[in-house]
Amino acid sequence: MTADVDVFLSGLLFYDLVFTGLEDAPKLGTETWTTGMASGPGGIANFAVTLGRLGLRTSLAAAFGDDSYGRYCWDTLQSEGVDLSPSRRLSGWSTPVTVSLAYQGDRALVTHGEDPPASADGSLADPPEARASIIHLGSAPARGSGLIFADLGWDPSQEWSPEMLDQLAGCHAFMPNAHEAMSYTRTDTPEAALAKLAELVPLAVVTCGVEGVLAVDATTGESARVPGLVVDAVDPTGAGDVFGASLVAATLAGWPLADRLRFANLSAALSVQGIGGSMAAPGWSGIARWWRDVSDPDLRRDHAFLSDVIPE
Repeated sequence: MTADVDVFLSGLLFYDLVFTGLEDAPKLGTETWTTGMASGPGGIANFAVTLGRLGLRTSLAAAFGDDSYGRYCWDTLQSEGVDLSPSRRLSGWSTPVTVSLAYQGDRALVTHGEDPPASADGSLADPPEARASIIHLGSAPARGSGLIFADLGWDPSQEWSPEMLDQLAGCHAFMPNAHEAMSYTRTDTPEAALAKLAELVPLAVVTCGVEGVLAVDATTGESARVPGLVVDAVDPTGAGDVFGASLVAATLAGWPLADRLRFANLSAALSVQGIGGSMAAPGWSGIARWWRDVSDPDLRRDHAFLSDVIPE
């Protein structure tokens, strides 16, 4: 059967408001001015925009509030070429809002929102046939076709219940960061967490921020670890989502595992030099610009595959 789209996504969408340029966390009783600010669709939308900018036909099922934030996110995603026919606008429900404060090389998030009404689950359209799907564990409905890549969000209870991993049954890949991977597997190192996750999904990936990423792909028999890229980071908001979307794109392209990880690392590294998640996703234009300008011989060697894959 021919796929209707390349990638189908379902999950939670937020309106993101990001402040950068803070030296420290805000202090009570004071007013802090920042040097940078941006807004845009966040959450699962970070994946959708990145995939669209990499040229993949992308379809998203998410709940949008019928408010100014929801309308802005809807219009922005449509302008990025994302198919929103499986999504729904919900009257009387407010789009969740996340404020991201970036400082000291990381970010802190403050989110306001309520779960969509239970009736919204049934109103989302059936997913199209896709070559791959990206789902948020713990969100409903978590449906998809093709290769299913699983992602998850912050656990506000910080209990990191291992039962969450039961939802990986039938998934092709899982892409947590090191903290999430170790917390859910009850292990002490990213390597030990990866070994546990590799028992649950064919493609297990653990991201380690500036330390890079490690992965095992049972479908090809490959394992790889690649270092992070050193960049002047402005805002890490959504970088993990940009990484995940780029990994999906590279996997669908059939590249070797190490090249897939380097490509996803590069996309994430370029995104942290901008503000926001979706709006800072580099796409092919940003990647081509980096490849044209990079002169470091080690980077030229490790990323030589880009010469063959960057489109005209």
